[in-house]
Parts: sequence; structure tokens; C-alpha cells
Amino acid sequence: MRNLFHVLIPALVATLVALSPGSAAEDAAPIDEASRLDRLFADLKRERNEKAAERIASQIWAEWRKSGSASVDLMLQWSNEAAENKKFDVALDFLDQVITLQPDFAEGWNRRATIHFMMDNYAKSMADIEHTLRLEPRHFGALTGLAAILKETGRKELALDAYERTLAIYPMMRDAQSEVATLSEELAGEGI
Repeated sequence: MRNLFHVLIPALVATLVALSPGSAAEDAAPIDEASRLDRLFADLKRERNEKAAERIASQIWAEWRKSGSASVDLMLQWSNEAAENKKFDVALDFLDQVITLQPDFAEGWNRRATIHFMMDNYAKSMADIEHTLRLEPRHFGALTGLAAILKETGRKELALDAYERTLAIYPMMRDAQSEVATLSEELAGEGI
């Protein structure tokens, strides 16, 4: 029994030291989150089952929503509630604060792009999408938003390109597959 304590105590101390604030394990957390996201994207690209791909995409969205700040999370929640109630100006106010507090949080920019899109303010939406994609080039939500704006404004070739970029990241996204087929037919009919 005494030998068991000699083995367990050092292991427990090593674990507590590794998990203590400022430790190497804590410093490695962002790297682990980034590598988790990289693994999820690799899985998403390989997955050929639509439902399984949707589950992976949901996990990616969950990672993207992690701001690391209770204040930012609360403002995101409030902006969502305001948007659901069609109070877009209020939603934008909250999202402006999110971006001010965390300018490197891609999902803050993406959410604001979505609100601008809902308000038919495509120029501002595209500016926020561009910022989102600078921070997270694999953001398939931002890419599909970009494609929708391009299609809506008559720039079909560019919309097709944005949907194809989406499918390079998320091959099983049915909406993007459908849009690629539709736009390809339309553009072929126009003789490009």
C-alpha cells in the first residue's frame, strides 16, 4: 500500500502542476483548440455521409462560437435575441461592442455580416465577410453569405466561385451543391 502512495503522489503532484495557472498545459490550450479545429476541418472534407458531415459542421460552429469571454458571449446572445425580434439596429450595437472587445474573433464579424445581410445592406455585409475570411479563411458560413450576395447582385460567375470554394471546405453542403449546379446551368445557358 505504501508503494502505491509513492507512485500516486508524484503523479498527482505532476498533474496538478501541469494544470496550474500559467503552466505549459494551460499555455498549450489555444494550440489544442486550433488543432481540434484543424482535425474537424479535415474530417469535414473527407466525410461523404451528409448527416455525419452536418454533425462535424455543428462541432465547427461550436468552436467558432467560443469567444473565451463571458461579456462577449452575453452580447452575442443579446444580439441574437434582438435579431430574432427584428431589432437589427440593437443587434448591430451589441455586435459593434463584440468587435471592439475582440477584434480577432471571427464569429463577431460574421454575425455582424449576417445582420447587415438581413437588412439588405450588402456593402457592409461584404466588408464584414471579408474581415471574417481574413481571420478564418475556412469559414464556410461567411463564404455562403458572400456567394448569396454575389448571386443576388447578378455576379453569377463570382457567386459560383464562392460556392465552389465552400465545397472545397465542406463538400457535403447540399445548399452549396445545389447552387453550384443551378449557377453552372445558368451560366452555360448564357454562353460564358
